[in-house]
Amino acid sequence: MHQRRNLGRMFLLITVLLFGFASAQKVVQLSYCSLAENNLRMDCKYAVPAESPEPFCKYTQGERLLDTTDPDEEQHAPYKNRAKARIFPGNVCRLLFKNLPKGKSNFTCNIRLGDSAAATKTSVVEKKLLLPCSAWSVLLQSCSGLLLTLMTLPTLL
Repeated sequence: MHQRRNLGRMFLLITVLLFGFASAQKVVQLSYCSLAENNLRMDCKYAVPAESPEPFCKYTQGERLLDTTDPDEEQHAPYKNRAKARIFPGNVCRLLFKNLPKGKSNFTCNIRLGDSAAATKTSVVEKKLLLPCSAWSVLLQSCSGLLLTLMTLPTLL
């Protein structure tokens, strides 16, 4: 009887935890490319529960706020003319960042619904390895599985 009660409690706890994770927002993918010699475009693809309000998006470097879609947060002063974050259809938050410094830079995308904890993903961008933005480079970064399938399909037939 005691074991059955413990199993029931464990099942309830697991169900509550799984439901909590299933209903939260998450960052699915972070991709980036170069718009011009010193300009970065970073796309943060996220997933939110159906019928959720539009989330807030922000990009940070460590504790410095590059930009945000949340009107209650203030952008770090040196980035006011260098960084712009916007939400696009298809659950994408895009950062346009001017004057990317040489070397490696960390960028973190934060997606938050209301007062819930933010979902984050960080990527290291190395300027000398940055590919130019084009339909091909975006396709390679975002749909590599689909692209591989489409390219090998003719050889299989």
